[in-house]
Amino acid sequence: MATHVSWRAGGPVARAFFPADLADLAAFLGRVRYDEPLLLVGLGSNLLVRDGGFDGTAIFTHGALNTLRREPDGSFYAEAGVASPKLARFVGKQACAEAEFLAGIPGTVGGALAMNAGCHGGETWRYVEKVLMLNRSGEQVVRGPGDFAIGYRHAGLKSATDEIFAAAWFRFPPGDVEAAQERMKQLLERRVATQPLQLPNAGSVFRNPPGDHAARLIEAAGLKGTQIGGAQVSEKHANFIVNREGEATASAIEMLIGRIQAEVAEKFGIALIREVRIVGAVAYPSGHDGEGV
Repeated sequence: MATHVSWRAGGPVARAFFPADLADLAAFLGRVRYDEPLLLVGLGSNLLVRDGGFDGTAIFTHGALNTLRREPDGSFYAEAGVASPKLARFVGKQACAEAEFLAGIPGTVGGALAMNAGCHGGETWRYVEKVLMLNRSGEQVVRGPGDFAIGYRHAGLKSATDEIFAAAWFRFPPGDVEAAQERMKQLLERRVATQPLQLPNAGSVFRNPPGDHAARLIEAAGLKGTQIGGAQVSEKHANFIVNREGEATASAIEMLIGRIQAEVAEKFGIALIREVRIVGAVAYPSGHDGEGV
């Protein structure tokens, strides 16, 4: 998975499925074993697979679930594999506003829905009218925001647990094409200036605690530049961990995450919560009988 996640680190998955389109994914879900662990992968910008690997099937949505259109009622339909910046540009060109924040989210619509992704004052679910889900039988289910528990960097179904995001309908207020393009340009320039985009990273590692910023706490703890086995707390933005030389293991990245959490908790009494998703088994030395988490 090191070649499929933006951290450029991680172990293997047992199986991989690259659907041709939404119908192909639905057919696959209808025939795969019901107890098969599934891992949805978009651009891999918020994901780490432990070095011991993931004993299940990774489903790669980017480039497959890529339908994006304006509906007759004015809403925007985007499948889960559509890159968030692509949706932002499309909405802006349709003379609608407030989608510009999506240009700064380096993932897909599916990931943005799952984590209620946001930045610069915008949040994904603020603009969701309804979503299209697929259950483990491959059946399509249309749901509204009321079916979900939606919070800061999180959105989960209140009842069903076997459904995945397939697409969503968004609605944005009227706007100006040139204003939207200028706003996106400003946001992207700010992102380039403040984030270590030239190095492999997974975006913000931790959620911001209420009334504070994770980056400020990490820097105040004296952790900027701290390294473990090739993984480094970015010297440009303390809430980023970079794979500086491209040789860090998933274990090194996870260890550095744990050290940050421990030191911030010790110094400030604040428990930093991860934004990034970590899955799979821990890789133990030969002869060790430990089990993965």
